[in-house]
Amino acid sequence: MWIEVCKVGDIEPEDLIRFDHSGQTFAIYRSEDDEYFATDGLCTHEKVHLADGLVMGDIIECPKHNGRFNYKTGEAKGAPVCVNLRTYPVSIEADSVRIMIG
Repeated sequence: MWIEVCKVGDIEPEDLIRFDHSGQTFAIYRSEDDEYFATDGLCTHEKVHLADGLVMGDIIECPKHNGRFNYKTGEAKGAPVCVNLRTYPVSIEADSVRIMIG
């Protein structure tokens, strides 16, 4: 099911926002190329909110232990994280960012 997350202009380039839906937390990213991506919103290491982290290129760095993930693929890229993030399809319809969940 497609869920509207935010408006296109709600996320700055090279940044992310937190989105909560049905008890689950997601992180929604806008790349420097104006593409949008979505992952689980909690670090796979200690369940810290990634929305408090730092985006550098296509990497999100967890704010607690500096573990890194490629937010485009979900791949764990730096210790202490070793479990990949789940990613979700994103679509843009009119000026709305939507993700596919479920």
